Amino acid sequence: MRIGELAERADTSPRLLRYYEEQGLIRVARTPNGYRDYDERLVDQVVHIRGLLDAGLPTRIIKQILPCLQDPADIHFADATPEIIAVLERQRDRLTDRVDLLTRNRDAMSAYIDSLRGCTHNAVSR
Repeated sequence: MRIGELAERADTSPRLLRYYEEQGLIRVARTPNGYRDYDERLVDQVVHIRGLLDAGLPTRIIKQILPCLQDPADIHFADATPEIIAVLERQRDRLTDRVDLLTRNRDAMSAYIDSLRGCTHNAVSR
């Protein structure tokens, strides 16, 4: 498939796909005329990459663990190094902190919305 189709199906940009290729995160075949030919399996792989990047993992770690991905919900490590484990633990802890912060912000926003609704309701009933 062409880069535009992969970008659309993986909900990303062609520029990011080229970046992933430069970083060695995806491998792309070339046609005899030099065009990139993206394999169907890259759709899921790009989704994996985006999820790992969104989780805060650096591309150098993603490159190491990407071959071990078997299923989007299941990451397996073959011979995980102490460095990889430490990085993943730090990222997990960072995500936990972010989730806690987002939860507090959501709860504060909900309380604010509730108070606004209360003010609006009281103003309307006067």
